[in-house]
Amino acid sequence: MERTIRTPESSSVIVGVDGSAPARGAALWAAAEAVRRGRPLHVVHGADTEGRALYLSPLTIENVGAAGRQVLDDTAKAVTAEYPGLVVTTEFSRTDAVTALRRAAGPHGTIVVGNRGRGGFGSLMLGSVGLGTAATAVNPVVVVRGPGGERARGTVLVAVRDEDDLACARYAAREAGLHGAALRVLHVWNVLRSAGSMVSMLDGVDEIAGEHAETLRAVTDTVREEFPDLAVEARAEAGGSVAGVLVGASGHADLLVMGGRRAPGPLGLGPNLGRATHSVLHHALCPVLFLPRPAGPRPGGP
Repeated sequence: MERTIRTPESSSVIVGVDGSAPARGAALWAAAEAVRRGRPLHVVHGADTEGRALYLSPLTIENVGAAGRQVLDDTAKAVTAEYPGLVVTTEFSRTDAVTALRRAAGPHGTIVVGNRGRGGFGSLMLGSVGLGTAATAVNPVVVVRGPGGERARGTVLVAVRDEDDLACARYAAREAGLHGAALRVLHVWNVLRSAGSMVSMLDGVDEIAGEHAETLRAVTDTVREEFPDLAVEARAEAGGSVAGVLVGASGHADLLVMGGRRAPGPLGLGPNLGRATHSVLHHALCPVLFLPRPAGPRPGGP
């Protein structure tokens, strides 16, 4: 069965919170996104007491529930103070956070999470909830880097590998319109992987570069035709690390949009994540909007 990517305008916004500073930043980013889309914001806390009921006392479960509901209440107050006209709903779930978010999102919601929460080591760049949500998602997932908030750099960046990423480019174009930003389409290719590791094979680099430029042109021409009022910049760049180039470029963007892998992921990364996507989610310098690839036939549009 073919599944298409819903447009930003038609997608509800769901954010996961746990009382941490990154989660608070994610909630504020999600609130701003909900305002841009003209949608309500749904704030979710997954307490994970259901799966640990055999190991927790009734008093502990009660205390965990009270703490979780307080987190929801505090987050809702912070969000409505910043965005008074926004409709905010909250949900306390006894399941784990990843399951709670997926259920709340349903088939069409966009899930927003902070880059890490209260658990784990402070030095980790991406927490288990963010990674688990992106790795198994069927919905768009935004991982908000840093403290959140609006940085107004005026650019939405989209990573394009080939013409099959046209749906991602369209989604990014709509996001750019909602942000009042320009769209930058970036195609990154690994010169050694394309030409081979033998130095003698590098004679064909110019020809290969031309092929990659043509791939980029095919996508950007379509986007410019469909979004005539949007400022669109296109760039093809060679590098030794695709993830490294994308992370560097993310430092000049308000949002980075990228799609999931097309084949089953490497062991341990989940079905959606390749190595480059995994690295970008860990190290990007702006929020990353990740679009899992639809199952089944390739979609004809967003």
